Amino acid sequence: MHVHSLALSFLLLLVAGAAVVCVTMTPALHSFRGCTVREFTFVAQKPGCKGLRITTEACWGRCHTWEKPVPDGPYIQRHHHVCTYNHTRYMTARLPGCQPDISPLYHYPVALHCHCAVCSTQDTECETF
Repeated sequence: MHVHSLALSFLLLLVAGAAVVCVTMTPALHSFRGCTVREFTFVAQKPGCKGLRITTEACWGRCHTWEKPVPDGPYIQRHHHVCTYNHTRYMTARLPGCQPDISPLYHYPVALHCHCAVCSTQDTECETF
């Protein structure tokens, strides 16, 4: 019985230790503020071709942003910064199964360096800003 209690205590200690590790690591991700390059996988698609799974480097992170009420129209000043590309290079992939009249070439950006900046529709989807 004593060996069983000792084994159970050891198992609970391991589980508690793992929980502490998980709890300690999780807030670091949630509190991260800034921009960084991170691996990103997506499915490249275009009409007339089959999709291709591509892994690349993309920008990821959170930036300090704010809104300020103003007394005259438009009644608000927006300063929305997003984590976006600072330096990129473009790669080309060949999509499979394209129809004869469709080019199989697909161009996509690879992030080399990222920064917090105003959203630019040139390389980022900004519809929600």
